[in-house]
Amino acid sequence: MNRGIILLLIAECCFAAATVFAKFVTNHADIPATELTFFRVTIGVLITGLYMIKTGTSFIPNKFFWVIIRAIFSFTALITFFYAVKFSSITNANMLNMTYPVFIFLLAPVFRLERIKGAALVFLIMAVIGIYLIVFPDFSNINKGDVVGLISGITGAVAIIALSKARHYDSTVLIVFYLMAIGSFINTIMVIPVFVMPGLRDLAILLISGIIGVTGQLLLTSGYKYITARTGSMVSSSRIVFAAIFGFIFFSEPMTLKIVSGGILIIMAIVGINALQKFSTVDEE
Repeated sequence: MNRGIILLLIAECCFAAATVFAKFVTNHADIPATELTFFRVTIGVLITGLYMIKTGTSFIPNKFFWVIIRAIFSFTALITFFYAVKFSSITNANMLNMTYPVFIFLLAPVFRLERIKGAALVFLIMAVIGIYLIVFPDFSNINKGDVVGLISGITGAVAIIALSKARHYDSTVLIVFYLMAIGSFINTIMVIPVFVMPGLRDLAILLISGIIGVTGQLLLTSGYKYITARTGSMVSSSRIVFAAIFGFIFFSEPMTLKIVSGGILIIMAIVGINALQKFSTVDEE
């Protein structure tokens, strides 16, 4: 299997696992969404910054534009997603956030990132149907949380496109550092008015969640060195499957026929898009 697909699968598993730890805290403590992201980005700054200092890695990007665009849009996607969870249902927030593969298909040609492969659209549709079956959203009521959730999908797409561009010029650790540094600066301003001091147990869990989340971010960024933006977006859909499995194990959430069927469709889409990539003779920029 393609190295990029393996790295992204592990990354998405890490993201889902980080959510499990965060949910343990929010289930019994009044911790705001901005505080959850605060721990992740702050830990990320420390880990990546210390690593860069230790290895003598330059803090100056070769292509500053794409690194900054990646950081700004990735953090925006993250924070709008958590706000969508707050003002809307978790189901709607996840579904709308996961629309970003659609926007990658629409926006990537504008950036001249990839040529459109018609067969890939079939696998995209399969993945979207699979996601729908798993989260089974209810769009009968549209509120501001749903609008913000859609914004998270759009900004997430731009972030992935920018990442694919940035990886051609700069290292994984530098790209992640700028994401975490810019996110930490913005997040600090946002969290100060609503910060809730967690207990020692909750603090430990939040730190674990942050570390796992940062690990996932590093793996995700590394994976996009070996994979296209559209293929990566397909693989990232597997996070829904991991989340469903973890939810069933840790929170006794139901494992219905719809969830199983959706998982099968997503796996088929991942396998199909990987095969399409292997047999494609089109060179990427």
